[in-house]
Order: sequence, then structure tokens, then C-alpha cells
Amino acid sequence: RRIAEAVVEVVAKERGAEDARVIAPPSVSLLEVRPRPLEASRAGFTVREVLDAVQAVRTGIEVAATYDGPLRIPIVLRLGEPPSAFTLADLAVPAPSGGLVPLARIAEVLHLDAPSMVSRQGGERRIVVGFNVRGADLGTVVASAERSVTAAVKTPRGYRLEWGGQYETLQAAKQRLAIVLPAVLVLIVGVLLLAFRRVRPAALIFANVPFATLGGMIALGLRGMPVSISSAVGFIALSGVAVLNGVVFMSRLLKLEEEGCAPAEAAVLAARERARPVLMTALVAALGFLPMAVATGVGAEVQRPLATVVCGGLVTSTILTLLILPTLYPWVAGARRPANGARRDEERQSAA
Repeated sequence: RRIAEAVVEVVAKERGAEDARVIAPPSVSLLEVRPRPLEASRAGFTVREVLDAVQAVRTGIEVAATYDGPLRIPIVLRLGEPPSAFTLADLAVPAPSGGLVPLARIAEVLHLDAPSMVSRQGGERRIVVGFNVRGADLGTVVASAERSVTAAVKTPRGYRLEWGGQYETLQAAKQRLAIVLPAVLVLIVGVLLLAFRRVRPAALIFANVPFATLGGMIALGLRGMPVSISSAVGFIALSGVAVLNGVVFMSRLLKLEEEGCAPAEAAVLAARERARPVLMTALVAALGFLPMAVATGVGAEVQRPLATVVCGGLVTSTILTLLILPTLYPWVAGARRPANGARRDEERQSAA
């Protein structure tokens, strides 16, 4: 309990850590009788007889037994009405030599506080310190609190501190996301390469992902929200919508080039023709997530970061698709035109 209270004192000073407390029932009052062997022997008592006298008054002593069929029923002798905790020290105990001796003369009566419940896990005693996190990132707050507690609270040998709860769940989710996120990005690149069979169009479309991520981070910053697991899931959903808009634009652009349009002209025409589908896709997703972004009910702490990331990222992703990609594409396409032109010149010379 002393270690837990020291931990609470340190954690309460951390920014973002609120309601730090020891999660344990309050202590209960305990009355403890400790015989005084020397004084008891002078009065003619043994230590055992002192304890038996207290037991006879408080709970009774089994003196015999009776039976109801096979059921054994103990017969308990109790000496009078048990005194209260405040008058137990004045209890008159019959002495073997006759007379009455106050209990306080032959025993020490102590009023102590004792834990009302001792929790255990895996055969080990434990006590829980809990706190809530507000206005800050859970992982950052716990990491800072762990460093502060390690430096300020010295645990005796045989004791250890474990950080669990939602933080433990966060660590497990981070380990899963460390596998899922790269897998999603690799899968997106693979699908784009299979769809266009060229590196440059796939790379240009994939540029939507970091650009959309930038918009999501800006939106989180404007709303004062930390990066969390739910916002990371929002980034995954955002990547799919952003890449979809890029595919809609790039497929039309390449089609116009095959029809004989110059890269610059094809980029402008594709942006104009695909403006409505791209805007409709972005608006449908953004408007669908908008109620989640402003939610205040149960589960809003999970919905708001996810929806904020999607809504903010779709803004920058749409700008990239309709304005920046048409501007960049002629320059990227021009980088391969000299090679194509030289190849055509070689073909003409060989034909001549």
C-alpha cells in the first residue's frame, strides 16, 4: 500500500494523467489482543488461557458436541454478552486463584487498520493503481509516467511494477498494426502495378497516400487529438479512398494519351472529365464520416479520431488528384519522351 501511494503521488504530477488513485477497498478497523506473558503469569494465567478467555467472550469456545443423525453439531460456550471494541480492554477475566483481573493488565489491546481485501493474481499479492488519460496520448503519458516512477519510487526486493489496462491493449494493437500497415501499403502498390503495368502511373497514384496522410495529421492537430489506434485505422481506410480517386483520374489520362493527346493536354482533359466522379467519391466518404467526427455519445472517443482522419485526408487527397497530379504528370511523362523519340528515330533510320 505504501508503494502504491508513492506511485500515485508521482503519476498525479504527469501532464494528461487524471484521477490517479489506489484501486482498493478502504481499510477496516482491527482489534488485536497480544498477551503479556510476564504479567499473565503473575496473575496465574498462561498465554493460552488469556487467548481462550478472549475467545470465550467474543466468539465462544467449543466444549462438547451433539449429533442430529450423522450431522455433528458443536456446543459452544460464550461468557456473557461480548463487549464493544472500545470496552474490551476493561473486560474482567476470572483468575484461577479467584477474583477478577482486567484484560488490559494481562494483555495489550491494540486498535489497528487492516486491508479489507487482498487481491491476488497467479498466486501473488497485487494492488492496482489506476488513472485516466485526458488531453494527451495514452502511450506518451504512460511512457513518461513509467520513467518518472522508475526514478522516484524504489521497490524493495520481491516487488515489481507492471503497466497494464488499456496501455497493454495499446501495445498489442501497435504490434499488429506494425504488420498490417506495411502489408496494406505493399498490397496497394502491387495492385496498382498489376492494373497499369507501369511504374510511373503507379507511383503517381501512390503519392495520394502520403498526401492524404498529411491532411489527416493536420485535421488531428487542428482538433487537438493525439494519434491513436482508431486514427491509425482511419489512415488505412483513407488510403483506399485516396488511391481509388487516383485510379479514376489516371485511367482516363492514359486512355486520352492512347488516343493521341499530348501529356499536358491529356492531364487537363482527364482532370476536367473526372472532377465530378472524384468529388462525388470524396464527398460521399466525407459526409458519411462527418456524424462520427462530431459524435459525443458512447464510443465517441473511438469514432472521432477515425472520422477526423478520413475527412481531413480526403481534402488534401482531392486537391492532389485534381490539381497537383495534372500539373506533375506532363513533367513526369516528358522524362520518358526523349527515350521514346530516340527509339522512333532509330526505327526510321533502320527502315530507310
